[in-house]
Amino acid sequence: MEMSLFKRIAPFAVLVVVCLASLFTPTLANFKGGSVYNGADITWVLVATALVFLMTPGLAFFYGGMVNRRNVLSTMIKSFIATGVVTVIWVVIGFSLAFGKSMGGFIGSPLTYPFFSGVNSSAPWTGGATIPLLLFALFQLKFAVITPALVVGAVAERIRFNAYILFIALFSLLVYAPIAHWTWHPDGFLYKLGVLDFAGGTVVHISAGCAALAGALALKRRNSEVTHPANIPYVVLGTGLLWFGWFGFNAGSALAANDLAVGAFAATNTAAASAGVAWMLFDVVRGKKPSALGFCIGAVVGLVAITPAAGYVGVPQSLVIGLTAALISNLAAHAKSKTGVDDTLDVFPCHGLGGIVGMILTGVFASKVLNPSGANGLWYGDTALFLTQLKGLGIVVGYSFTVSYLIFKLINVLSPLRVTRQEELVGLDESQHGEKYVQGTLLVDSNGTFEQKSANEPFSVSNR
Repeated sequence: MEMSLFKRIAPFAVLVVVCLASLFTPTLANFKGGSVYNGADITWVLVATALVFLMTPGLAFFYGGMVNRRNVLSTMIKSFIATGVVTVIWVVIGFSLAFGKSMGGFIGSPLTYPFFSGVNSSAPWTGGATIPLLLFALFQLKFAVITPALVVGAVAERIRFNAYILFIALFSLLVYAPIAHWTWHPDGFLYKLGVLDFAGGTVVHISAGCAALAGALALKRRNSEVTHPANIPYVVLGTGLLWFGWFGFNAGSALAANDLAVGAFAATNTAAASAGVAWMLFDVVRGKKPSALGFCIGAVVGLVAITPAAGYVGVPQSLVIGLTAALISNLAAHAKSKTGVDDTLDVFPCHGLGGIVGMILTGVFASKVLNPSGANGLWYGDTALFLTQLKGLGIVVGYSFTVSYLIFKLINVLSPLRVTRQEELVGLDESQHGEKYVQGTLLVDSNGTFEQKSANEPFSVSNR
């Protein structure tokens, strides 16, 4: 009983202590950049930051529409809660670990910007010299938020909410921050190796995809039967929000309102379109009907694959990247269904393999004509970048999978990862949150009795 009380109080107590500790952080004047700052660049990156934020609720709809209707709300909140948890971690220590003073090229010093101390008063970031460092930190925050949110799709319908919150925290500190430092910090060892990742192929999608596979293996298969998606219109809505937000994700990574941002924007849209159509038509080739779900999944795979390449390849190459990623992910998702791995929403085949395909094809199609700060790929007769991309892939895949698997196992020692069989059969909406999704109506009943409202009645929250 005492342990149960401790578990209930501890998370809230930690948050209170962290918030109170922030009061002792010195307040510094804003850095006055003078002629260094560019108003157009600041405006664009502000907009891009907001667009990337939109991707997380978009992901919540995308995932929520594909699970069993007993688990819609629990799946959505597991994605969306990352906006809160990761923001606190990022401000306190996460940004310092990812972009603080490098410690041997492996991690940033946690003392660089604790509680964002000095972020507002420091000189601009090396790669974004015309925008304030605070804006860069906020833009990068949105990437840190969506990465653990992606993993939800692999462990949906069976993981405890409190266990997933702990996973978000540990993954952000032990997996995301180190990989971001390796890849995007000028002193990071992958950056120095020459690995190209324009907007998050390794940092976001491969790390999340491998963590998703680790989670699926750690949690094992669901007890409940596999059913049809609860709400395909939610999936379509989520796809639209993701596609829209991805323009900020990729084009915003130019960190300026320039030709590189325009090129990344065009490549992003083209790859998504190519992959969405390719997935749908390939399903037809395999004897299925063209489906809304197929187009949506394919489009997201295309967005994933173009992410590392967006600032290094042209529009024609993005057509090929989208097509290739869609075919590989489609075949992988089909093959996975015949195995014992229960990756609920195919996060590894779509995000993991999509990111891997994108990183490899960056090593094929990258061109210094489009981005002089990059390198020429295999298609242009240079093998060095291609081999470097493969090295980076191997390192990130191995690290993310291993550490994430250990995180899941550690959490299971501290507190059970999985809900009970009965809780799973009832559904996580009700067993974990005391809520229930019924034809778009949210019902809350502290007595455990839910009453379905008429479809003609307005949306309501009942606490009867």
